Amino acid sequence: MGKWFDILLFILIVFSVILVLLESVKEIDIKYHKILLTLEWVVTIFFSIEYIARIISIKKPFKYIFSFYGIIDFISTIPLYLSYIFAGSQVLLAVRAFRLLRIFRILKLVQFLGEASQLKKALKASRAKIAVFIYVVLILAVIMGTLMYLIEDDEAGFTSIPRSIYWAIVTLTTVGYGDIAPQTVLGQSIATFVMILGYGIIAVPTGIVTVAFSKQGKDGEKIHLNTQSCPSCSLEGHRDDAKHCYKCGNTL
Repeated sequence: MGKWFDILLFILIVFSVILVLLESVKEIDIKYHKILLTLEWVVTIFFSIEYIARIISIKKPFKYIFSFYGIIDFISTIPLYLSYIFAGSQVLLAVRAFRLLRIFRILKLVQFLGEASQLKKALKASRAKIAVFIYVVLILAVIMGTLMYLIEDDEAGFTSIPRSIYWAIVTLTTVGYGDIAPQTVLGQSIATFVMILGYGIIAVPTGIVTVAFSKQGKDGEKIHLNTQSCPSCSLEGHRDDAKHCYKCGNTL
């Protein structure tokens, strides 16, 4: 019953956030204001009952009230009441989105904490390489931005070196907002090179973290794996010192 109650609560949380989003659209609010307000009152009353019930049912109510979830539950419940006292407090309704953290309880994502710990260790182990990579990217962005500032005119949007560096970073990351674009042939040639370079740069940090992550065991022990596949069954993930496939026994 507790699980079903949490699922119902989760659905109501999502529903209440959708109500806040719809209420922010003027056309919808003008046409369906009474319906949205009624639904919001229903959800708020349910949350109020749930908040009071939690305080009554637990052994240490003050511990819950001043806990992270307790504070979030309180903040996400009072906005509608405050809206009749203080104008503009409806904005606090968006805080209810924090209650979506309860999804971790419902889906029991605690089982993934081990993998999260491995990822943390992988990032920590590769932090020096990532720092060097970011440093190189910043150098490239400064060089490319300065070149584009010298080549392109102000009319193209390259009005200063910082703004040109902004363009270089946007282009390197393959985002390409389009607010600044080179107009000369030389500038477009450099831009093409930067775009192609950006695709290669994206793969670098992924590879660094992936290699470090693959070396983390369940207990934090390093397990050196390679990427060679078995010529017989095409299985990967063998140890560096392995001579035979651990599935079919074929020679690697």
